[in-house]
Amino acid sequence: MKRPTTTAVAAPPAPEAAVDLAAPESGRSRASREGAVPRPRADAVRNRERILAAAREAFVEFGSAAPLDEVARRAGIGNATLYRHFPDRDTLVHHVVLFTTERVTASAEASLAEEPDAFAALCRFTHTAADERIGALCPMLADGFDRDHPELLASSTALAAAVETLLAAGQEAGLVRPDIGAGDLMVALSQLSRPLPGTACFDTDSFAHRHLQLFLDGLRAPARSELPGLAATLEDLTLKTM
Repeated sequence: MKRPTTTAVAAPPAPEAAVDLAAPESGRSRASREGAVPRPRADAVRNRERILAAAREAFVEFGSAAPLDEVARRAGIGNATLYRHFPDRDTLVHHVVLFTTERVTASAEASLAEEPDAFAALCRFTHTAADERIGALCPMLADGFDRDHPELLASSTALAAAVETLLAAGQEAGLVRPDIGAGDLMVALSQLSRPLPGTACFDTDSFAHRHLQLFLDGLRAPARSELPGLAATLEDLTLKTM
């Protein structure tokens, strides 16, 4: 069909609300008509996840005071993009802790649900948590960190419940020594999976998994030695920093 010729100048279109450009046309039109809150663009979601993953790595290596320029470099983005997602360091640390906590919790739940026995589940969880850079949770134990934020409280409560359930399953089955607590597990996991500070030793994964397996072998029942002190709970770790 031929386009009609006209000399009239079309009126400029009315400005549109920002919508998900990756959504199908019908979804975009419906969001505009109904005034729904649009979903983030796919590239924005990818940038956010890259930032969180890069910051998690940097925080494990250098602590939560790692240079934000280094985080942006590792994420392959510019500083402006970093600050557009996370306007300050405290916001970034908050979301890295939340991101890591949720992924480690999911790992604990999946391990217990999918492995043939509780000790195998404990081993899988421990190695997966190391790969998830559980050392990035250390800011939760630092002075000044807002661990009472509702999001973080809910997330850390879910993590504690998942790890305690996993450990209790091994102990009830007689596969894990009874004189340890979830706090013992998490402290050892965090310490053994982090590079030594100031060593610039970044390729530590192979060593970490080797040492974690040695630690796990020491958790098998029956115990071959008596541990000094009392089993540590996750609550103990929090109380010692307050």
